[in-house]
Amino acid sequence: MAIHELSALLWRERELLDLLTFKLEEEQLLLTAGKSRWLPHGTREVEQVLEHLSKAGLARAVEVAAVAEEWGLPAESSLGTLASSAPEAAWADVLSSHLNAMQQQTATIKQLRDSNEQFLRAAVRSTQETMADLKPAAGTYDSHGRTGVQGRTPDSTPSRLFDQQF
Repeated sequence: MAIHELSALLWRERELLDLLTFKLEEEQLLLTAGKSRWLPHGTREVEQVLEHLSKAGLARAVEVAAVAEEWGLPAESSLGTLASSAPEAAWADVLSSHLNAMQQQTATIKQLRDSNEQFLRAAVRSTQETMADLKPAAGTYDSHGRTGVQGRTPDSTPSRLFDQQF
């Protein structure tokens, strides 16, 4: 029966959404701790979960169409339509529960994504400002073909100290 397959797929998709939430929270912890060295690994893991979610979503769409056809509904029916049109109250409850849980998970994921994006933007801005401070004064060329501030020789560039601890 297609409804059993659909329910199993919805559970799998919810597990993937939980895993995505975890990976985004993990990425956020890396960002807040300043451990940017591990961000590529975290990002790759998020992308892998998203790929699995994409495949699960496609499988769900196929099963939704099969259930809709079984129940005499249009093949392009949504999960909400299936829940409201279920021939048995038990299946209506199961599908509604899945739908509500997935909507809540999606809202949480969106908040995490937005928060992580803000952290990343702040990190990029901070890096750009630091790099701008490290550039020598551009100045213009003088009559001898040199650049920089007048009176400053290449050896008199101001010193900069960096904290090597993370």
